Amino acid sequence: MMNHVDTPQNRCRAGVARCDITPPLGIYHRMWGAAVHDRATGVHRPLTATLLWLQPLRSESAETAAPGFDALVIVALDHCILDQTEMGRMAATVSEATGLAASQVQVTLSHTHGSGWMSRSRSEFPGGELIGPYLDQVAAKVAQLATQAKQSLQRVAIVYGQGRCDLAAQRDYWDAERKLFVCGFNPQGAADDTVQLARIAGEDGRCLATIVNYACHPTTLAWDNTAISPDYVGAMREVIEHATGAPCLFLQGASGDLGPREGFVGDWAIADRNGRQLGYAALSALEALPTAGTSFVYAGPVVSGATIGVWKHVPLDANAVKRQERWQVKALVVDLPYRHDLPTLEETRNAHANWQREEENARATGDLSRARDCRALVEQAHRQIGRLCALPAGKCFTFGVTIARFSDAIWVFAPGELYQGFQIALRQRFPGRPIMVVTLTNDWQPGYLPAAASYGHGIYQEKIACVEAGALETLIEAVTREIKHLLD
Repeated sequence: MMNHVDTPQNRCRAGVARCDITPPLGIYHRMWGAAVHDRATGVHRPLTATLLWLQPLRSESAETAAPGFDALVIVALDHCILDQTEMGRMAATVSEATGLAASQVQVTLSHTHGSGWMSRSRSEFPGGELIGPYLDQVAAKVAQLATQAKQSLQRVAIVYGQGRCDLAAQRDYWDAERKLFVCGFNPQGAADDTVQLARIAGEDGRCLATIVNYACHPTTLAWDNTAISPDYVGAMREVIEHATGAPCLFLQGASGDLGPREGFVGDWAIADRNGRQLGYAALSALEALPTAGTSFVYAGPVVSGATIGVWKHVPLDANAVKRQERWQVKALVVDLPYRHDLPTLEETRNAHANWQREEENARATGDLSRARDCRALVEQAHRQIGRLCALPAGKCFTFGVTIARFSDAIWVFAPGELYQGFQIALRQRFPGRPIMVVTLTNDWQPGYLPAAASYGHGIYQEKIACVEAGALETLIEAVTREIKHLLD
């Protein structure tokens, strides 16, 4: 019979900083092909940048699986997608401000679709002239955050927990009447409801920050929303920060095939309701976390009306505390083959021009419904052109992953939009160990990584995926091997 319960935790040094990065009104905002507006008309909730600086307690004695990882900085931005060059610029500003290598900086996105598409390639669109100056300001703010976080570094304990929330739902839905897959709530689809959590506290026990790692597309608000918004993430943070008095860092999980049960609306109240649902679920699990540096131990029987078995939180011994300082980080590159039927740039540009002509014809004849559909297809082709131009040359996408072992916990930082099977597989293979899966990190490309079984059915995520079927499974195996190496 088990006589003790050990909560996963690690000890290191940490600093956290937060600032507002809400874009100006009038900036280009169109994220949805079906949207008829171009500029942001208001603000639902502010967008934020949260920076978490982590480094081992004793950098000179830290075990690292790769050189140059004596610190790791996580920059969490309320944005949907940013060009790889833009994310690289932000990492470079942190490097210049702090002396860290750019490879030590993990720039990651909440993926809120209410932020608008902040790409300099959109400068010719209405409000697009504001994008460049705005991104320059964000990069400067991120550098300031890094300086602030570095200055606030202190010894901390990170305690990990896990909760459950059914906000996220599987979103590959078969429309039986029209004989096609659509991207929307599938009430019969399986959805990972894991909420991976962490509380970061100083030596005095005061909470410095919390972390919520959850997989769910922030797509509550869609084409009818014309305001800048962090989507459900904003209300989620509000719930937790009101209770803890500390910043909450949201990290998007493997949500390629997951989205809110109720979404694709223009109603802010629904976004806030979704956020509170996740916030309360996360807060419940956070409240259950024990004090750092303790184990929950069976203390023996007490004779009362019944013979009571008493459990107590007792301090860990010095050796156990010392093991919590373990720090290992590994950079991994996995080659993922491009799909053989990937459309060419010329084909996509021809399709773009064709749909532009169709839109013009529809407007000329007064068919506004047809014009709206054509405009959406113009947008789809435009985005595909951008994806194709951004892909590295060759037969494979060089997929970069950063894997960190912080004592009991594993953190995985990956680009793109991975299907939920990625995090499910890792957590099944390493049971009882916190696995933080952080996607949309350092690059949006290669876009979606669907499960192999999703190919060939006309599902949206598969149709625009640039990698071959089996890429997700290849990545799972590669990351599994590296985690085993770290644990050995």
